[in-house]
Amino acid sequence: MESPPQPGSPPASEGRVAGVYGDLEDALGHHFSDPVLLERALTHSSFVAEHANATSYERLEFLGDAVLELAATEIIFSTMEGAAEGEMTKVRASVVDVTSLSAIARAIGVGGVVRLGAGERNSGGADRDSILSDVVEALLGAVYLDGGFEAAAGVVRGLWSDQIAMHVDGAETTDPRSLLQEHLARSGRIVTFDYERSGPDHDTVFVARATVDGETVGEGSGSSKKSAAQAASTEALTAIDQLTSDF
Repeated sequence: MESPPQPGSPPASEGRVAGVYGDLEDALGHHFSDPVLLERALTHSSFVAEHANATSYERLEFLGDAVLELAATEIIFSTMEGAAEGEMTKVRASVVDVTSLSAIARAIGVGGVVRLGAGERNSGGADRDSILSDVVEALLGAVYLDGGFEAAAGVVRGLWSDQIAMHVDGAETTDPRSLLQEHLARSGRIVTFDYERSGPDHDTVFVARATVDGETVGEGSGSSKKSAAQAASTEALTAIDQLTSDF
């Protein structure tokens, strides 16, 4: 990869940006029609303080924060079918926090191309989590302006898919149904679920009954079989002491 532009370098041009930032564009999976947006997304306020004609990424960061939240929400919503709002909120919070964003930034090489003032760079700003995470959000804002929401969502799917899958798996292994199954497995027992469906297609309600050794230990309802089973498992878990004494 070529070195980042030096202080006093000319304004962005398509050829120069392609040469300097081509690897970053490849990692993002998006090649910019407007190279100025890409360079702006990489420009920290400390660089602006030393170069009067430069513009910082702060406005793009503001936009990218919203783009990331919506794109991640869409992926999580479709992946965690039947999950409660609280479960999905926890997963989303985990994949849009500073730790997650800075890890993404390091993976795509942001630290090597972010434009910092001399003092900020000398103090380690190119590897500072707060700066790296801000730049990732700014890049998403830039992609959104350059190619629209689908382009930005495509970047999120490409870069965040593993993290989202990991957090979804973590959430699902600690959901009420899994916890109930794990508890019963310790004594060699299993839980089964029976379902009843009622209501019209546009407003269907499922009722789930959790059964252990022929005895109903929990009942719950929901708009899907999965959510009904989770509700039934929650009811069973609230009586966990009684279950233990019975079994």
